[in-house]
Amino acid sequence: MKHPVLSHAPGAAAILLFSFSIHAQQAGPAEDAPERIKSLGVVTVTGGQPTSLPTQIPTTIEGVTREEIDVRINATDSEDVLKYLPSLLVRKRYNGDYNHAVLSTRASGTGNSARSAVYADGILLSNYLGNGIANGTNYAPRWGMVSPEEVERVDVMYGPFSAAYPGNSAGAVVDYVTRMPTKLEAHVSAGYSSQPNNLYNTHQTFNSWQTSASLGSKTGDWSWWLSLNHSDNKGQPLTFATATQASGRTGGVSTPVTGYVPSLNTTNQPWYILGTGTQYHSIQDQAKLRLAYDFSPTLRATYTLGWWQNAGHARSQSYLAGPDGQPVYSGNINIQGRTYTLVPATFPLANDAQTHVMHGLSLKNSPRGTFDWEIAASMFDYLKDQQRAPTAALPWAATGGAGTLQDQNGTGWSTLAAKGTWRPGGMQGAHIVDFGIGHDRYKLAIAKSNVTGDWMSGNMNPQSLVSNVGGHTQTTSAWAQDTWRISSQWKTVLGMRWEDWQARDGYTATAASRQSYPGRSESHFSPKAALAYQWSSDTVLKASMGRAVRFPTVGELYGATNGGALSFINDPTLKPEKSWTGELSLEKDLGTGLARATLFHETTRDALYSQLIPNTTTSRVQNVDKMRTTGVELAYNGSNVFKNWGLRGVDMGGSLTYANSKTVADAAYPQAVGKWQPRVPRWRATAWTSYAPDDHWAFTVAARYSGKQFSNLDNSDVNASTYFGASRYFTVDLRVRYQIDRQWSASFGIDNANNYRYWNFHPYPQRTYTASLKWGL
Repeated sequence: MKHPVLSHAPGAAAILLFSFSIHAQQAGPAEDAPERIKSLGVVTVTGGQPTSLPTQIPTTIEGVTREEIDVRINATDSEDVLKYLPSLLVRKRYNGDYNHAVLSTRASGTGNSARSAVYADGILLSNYLGNGIANGTNYAPRWGMVSPEEVERVDVMYGPFSAAYPGNSAGAVVDYVTRMPTKLEAHVSAGYSSQPNNLYNTHQTFNSWQTSASLGSKTGDWSWWLSLNHSDNKGQPLTFATATQASGRTGGVSTPVTGYVPSLNTTNQPWYILGTGTQYHSIQDQAKLRLAYDFSPTLRATYTLGWWQNAGHARSQSYLAGPDGQPVYSGNINIQGRTYTLVPATFPLANDAQTHVMHGLSLKNSPRGTFDWEIAASMFDYLKDQQRAPTAALPWAATGGAGTLQDQNGTGWSTLAAKGTWRPGGMQGAHIVDFGIGHDRYKLAIAKSNVTGDWMSGNMNPQSLVSNVGGHTQTTSAWAQDTWRISSQWKTVLGMRWEDWQARDGYTATAASRQSYPGRSESHFSPKAALAYQWSSDTVLKASMGRAVRFPTVGELYGATNGGALSFINDPTLKPEKSWTGELSLEKDLGTGLARATLFHETTRDALYSQLIPNTTTSRVQNVDKMRTTGVELAYNGSNVFKNWGLRGVDMGGSLTYANSKTVADAAYPQAVGKWQPRVPRWRATAWTSYAPDDHWAFTVAARYSGKQFSNLDNSDVNASTYFGASRYFTVDLRVRYQIDRQWSASFGIDNANNYRYWNFHPYPQRTYTASLKWGL
């Protein structure tokens, strides 16, 4: 049977399967190409493009290709290409969001970035120095190291079912494959977006620009690719100055003010919105160089150099005005007869400056005979990572004065891995054995002190320390898995992963004291198993099960901070979280589309969570005894779905996920038992339809839905549609693309066309208009 959705994009690497785990998004060679391999529900990765995925993948795979991104998605950042895939959400708050865009999966919320793995050409982009947003910094994947224009395809593997990946793969593994040319190529693009924003007393339009250029070629045994990207992004306000009505005092000298906005907080207590904070203007530059040399037709060396620089300014606005009509930023104020005190941090400022560098080197031998092997190393280095903030109040702080400097210079991680594939009986043998060893190291160093002189330019004052935290973790691993074709109808995958984890050199210090922590180590085995049954020529059944051990990050163990808007309490005694995950899938080729139904279940013990301590701005990380998630995921992707009715050029796809995810045991916090897991909605859905009436025009309508959810373990945040809340949402996106000629194309889009106001602690963007112009050789 022909697979129409796998016949686009000649020359793209083939990700092939009989079970149809990769749906309409995947590209592949022509149907009669020799590398078209049908493999009983186990994805077989072949072809020329490199990928970090192992050759045999016993679980659900989804993906999207460069051509489909171009037609369907208003993609201003690399994480945008994931937004219509089943059960995924990236918490992107504005274009260029470099510090909070964490990934949520089936049974993991947006506070759990360490429960998913993001790679680019096999190089780790996930930041396992910490989890989510904590201790005055962030641990989102380094999305900025990949621009949308350089993406060839993205593959997403759901669940911890491959022994090749660490316990951080409990949610999903995302692998970006970027372009590597086979002939001379050149590309230039320019994009613009505009968001009119109306929230509380903010009425302003926030605009962004993106430009990119790339050039590459292949000459003889050498191939190379150079890409450059520049963006200038202005986002909407992300935080707000608030005061609960109950916190007001009677009496005292205070200034009467106007401009505040009465509202309700997440527990439906009356509060006032006093103004905005953390409205980012970020200017980012990214450069990527990839070199490849073919020593022989089967042996290739590849080097990747990535460079990313950011200059971000976070600014505030007071809604308050005094009797003279001038803005009020500090001191005692009077609202409806009660007194409230504005401290300097009520309306914060911050200047961020980052320069990060990524290196990747691999040597891969792929004769596709009895034995293939690969050796790969990568490094991610915070060459510069500083945040400056004043300690004085506005308006004086806008021009200088005292302040603090937080410095993460020297922070980073490195990976080293070797893996092989052994086919005892050759390409037609019954067994394919994948195996490997690896070693990952993580170093965290966050020093914060008052500055000498001006907060905008002064140096750290070592005699005036605020906090100094850091430490190391490392993991050594070995793994193997055997894919065994038992018969023409049955195939199984059995695997085991062993990990030895160590934490050392941990310390937390303030001006008054220093605490050093003893080293720790643990070792764990994680078995994996999958079974596929070819029910009929167009239908397959699959069952997968796997254990994942997610070790505490160095930030969770040692990263205590204080001062600023939020503080964090570390815990050096945290246990690793241990998950058992299983799924049962039925996958069917419908002729014009591929359909899948998946039942999934996960039980996690000692789940690692960071939560705000009630009635404070301080969070702490903790182990939750047991969480359980059971759900179902439906997915469909079709190409030219109405051709039998005489209407050609219509592609459709969508997904629907239900997840019953609850805390079932927590001795330390019993009020959470029986409550919904934070940031995991009960229902979520995506749907899209593209119509290409001819070779020039393409029209797309897409929608995303997420149901009710909570942010607190005890589900006390009953009012989700407010600051600090995690709300439901329904958004509709539109895109029109016009292929002007062979080289030029233009597009116009509207994200959140229905202008839905929704929250995930911070407000998401409102209706946003996008436009782009591209040229390619």
